[in-house]
Amino acid sequence: MRRVSIFAALLLVIGWSTAGVKLNLTDFLDFKKTLDLIGRFFPPEWSLLQEAIKQSVITLQIAITGTFYALLVAFPLSFLLARNTGKPGFSNILRGVLGFIRSVPEIVWGLLFVPTLGLGPIAGVIAIFIHNVGVLGKLISELVESSDPETQEAVIAAGGNKVHAIGFAIIPEILPNVLSQYFYRLEVGVRTSLILGFIGAGGIGNMLFIDFKVFEYPSVFVEILAIMGLVLLIDSVGAWVRKKVM
Repeated sequence: MRRVSIFAALLLVIGWSTAGVKLNLTDFLDFKKTLDLIGRFFPPEWSLLQEAIKQSVITLQIAITGTFYALLVAFPLSFLLARNTGKPGFSNILRGVLGFIRSVPEIVWGLLFVPTLGLGPIAGVIAIFIHNVGVLGKLISELVESSDPETQEAVIAAGGNKVHAIGFAIIPEILPNVLSQYFYRLEVGVRTSLILGFIGAGGIGNMLFIDFKVFEYPSVFVEILAIMGLVLLIDSVGAWVRKKVM
C-alpha cells in the first residue's frame, strides 16, 4: 500500500509539472519551423571554421584550467571535510561553506565575475573553479569516508600515524576514482564554459551567441559543428581515461 501511495504521489507530481509547463505533444509534430531554421544554415560559412576551432580551443582551456585548479584545492580540503579524517566541528563548518559554493551554478558565478573582471576567459575560469571546489570537495570526501578502514588500521598498527594512514592507505585507494571524477567534471566544465560564453566569458559560446543574435545562421552552423567536435573529443578522451584508471 505504501509503494502504491508513493507511486501515485510521483504521478501527481509529474502531472502537476507537465501542466505547469503547458506541455503539448502536438508541438513536437510541427516540423515546419524547425525545417525552416535548418534551411537557413545553408550554405555554411566555412570561412569561419578556423576561427571557430580557435575559439573551441579557448573553451577547452577555460574548462581545463578551472577544473584542474579546483581539484588542487578540493583534494586537501576533502580530508578536512571527511568525517573519518577531519575534526568534527571544523568539518561541519567547511561542509556548509562548500555546500553553499556548490549550490550556486557556474552561470551565476559568471554573472558576478564578468562585470567585475571584464569580458574574457578569466571570469569563466573562476566561475568553473569556485563551483568545482564545492563539487569535487564533496565527491572526494565521500570517497575518503568510504575507504577501507582496515588498511588504515594496519598502517597505524605498524607504527604510523593519521597522516601516514592518509598517505599510504587512503590516497592510493581513492586515487583512480579521484581521477575519474576529475575527468567527468572536466567534461561538464566544457559544456559549462559554452554557456558562460553567452554572458561574455569568451570561447566558442560567445561567438555562437553573437552570431545567433544577429541571425547569422550559416556561421552558427559551422560553430555548432565545432562545438559538437569538441564535446565528442572530450567525451571520448574522458571515457578512455576513466576506463584505464578504474
